[in-house]
Parts: sequence; structure tokens; C-alpha cells
Amino acid sequence: MSLGFLDELYRVVLERVREKPPGSYTARLAEAGVEAAARKLGEEAIETMIEALRGDREGVVREAADLLYHLTVLLALVGVEPSAVARELEARRRGGRRRG
Repeated sequence: MSLGFLDELYRVVLERVREKPPGSYTARLAEAGVEAAARKLGEEAIETMIEALRGDREGVVREAADLLYHLTVLLALVGVEPSAVARELEARRRGGRRRG
């Protein structure tokens, strides 16, 4: 299942994790490990929530972009491709799996 831009972002993240280019934020975050990446994802989720509660649409867009990026980094670090997440969502839509 192709997800277009998210697949491309995932490929770039994997490349940066693997090649560790100097000055790469992605490489530094990956080097810090899963725990650090997970904490950063949580921060971005909270910041997205705050902007939504403020009613700041542009703020939500900025923070949601950060949230998707940090989610992509975390997925890469734990070896989960975005297409696996898409398949899970599709299964839920079709009634195959439900969130508890």
C-alpha cells in the first residue's frame, strides 16, 4: 500500500538514520534512542493538542507536521513501516479489528 509522501519521508528518515550525515537532527534523535524519540513524539502530541484547544489552525498545521515527522522517526527506529499502520487502519475500517 503506497502512502506517497509518508513513504518518502520514511525513506529519508531511514537514510539519515543509516548514514548519520553531520548536522542531521534525524540522526541525532535516532542516536538518542527509542526512549528519546518516544518522549519527543509525546511532546509534539501535546503541542498539537494545545494549538487545537487554542483554536489556532496554523499552529495545528505546524505542530501536526512535527507530530507526523516524529512519529515517522519512531516508526523507523522500531522497524514499523507506515504501510503497516495503513493496513491496520484499513482493517479497522472494514471491521476486522476494533480499538478497545
